[in-house]
Amino acid sequence: MSRVYNFSAGPAVLPEAVLKEAAAEMLDYRGTGMSVMEMSHRSKAYQAIIDQAEEDLRKLMGIPENYKVLFLQGGASQQFAMIPMNLMKNRVADYIVTGQWAKKAWQEAQLYGQANAVASSADKTFSYIPDCSDLPISDNADYVYICENNTIYGTKFWTLPNTKGKPLVSDVSSCFLSEPVDVSRYGMLYGGVQKNIGPAGVVIAIIREDLITEDVLPGTPTMLRYKIHADNGSMYNTPPAYGIYICGKVFQWLLNQGGLEAMKEYNVKKAAVLYDFLDSSTLFQGTVVKKDRSLMNVPFVTGSAELDAKFVKEAEAAGFVNLKGHRTVGGMRASIYNAMPIEGVQKLVAFMERFEKESR
Repeated sequence: MSRVYNFSAGPAVLPEAVLKEAAAEMLDYRGTGMSVMEMSHRSKAYQAIIDQAEEDLRKLMGIPENYKVLFLQGGASQQFAMIPMNLMKNRVADYIVTGQWAKKAWQEAQLYGQANAVASSADKTFSYIPDCSDLPISDNADYVYICENNTIYGTKFWTLPNTKGKPLVSDVSSCFLSEPVDVSRYGMLYGGVQKNIGPAGVVIAIIREDLITEDVLPGTPTMLRYKIHADNGSMYNTPPAYGIYICGKVFQWLLNQGGLEAMKEYNVKKAAVLYDFLDSSTLFQGTVVKKDRSLMNVPFVTGSAELDAKFVKEAEAAGFVNLKGHRTVGGMRASIYNAMPIEGVQKLVAFMERFEKESR
């Protein structure tokens, strides 16, 4: 069977070159006589893999020396608790609630202290990003939290909030490595890798060193302390070794594409193919305020639940899979991450044009 165009929000499409390379090394990784899946994480061969992965990620993102890179487990959802456990020294934090994942993070933080929702776009089903230029940031807030790209609702912070000097913590799961980023503007940024970087099971956290301390909330488990992972090079326990190996291959693939500047240029061009069609279509409409549109996740609807279901079914038969929208938005959603080729989006649009003509 030939490969489909996979528009899944995550786990999502990976670069074909990376999958082929991993397949070639599956039984014998570079003369070791074994797969990376079978390798001791304490071996020299594996240490070289994780070291190279970190070095390439630092190069890609221009990560300053005073930031630690941690490869963790537990999904982005585990960070919803780890962040307050490690960073909420005053037991106060401010959250900007722009979607389901920011909302879950905010709710989790309420278990550990005073988590204030200082802005929200819930009033319009999270279809826009609120103005964050002058928010009522708490004087004693330990950090300000955002989910930078909203996978479900298709919005993106194109301007970071004014945190009034407080560290910014950002969940970048669904826009990770899709564009250049100034890491120094964040106290911490993190994301699950299964959308844009690798297989599910790895979370990458990039944290400014001064925020990684012994001073955590009482009762914080050893495994949930950033300092433990930082002091042990992400190897306090067995890491998700194979997942990190694939992430490392994706970092190299991105460097070969020309890095994050080139990736952003490609992603802008690719998203324009779909958005330009949606803006001219008489059947399909995008659901997001134009200025806040994501380059990675594009939700759209026909206005008819029956027609939406028909479209998803026929699209799948034509080789365009995982287009069903999230239940809270309905309709469709095309996730067009780094590894989705522009041809995939062009062919999807051609299919949408045909569907529109036939539905008249």
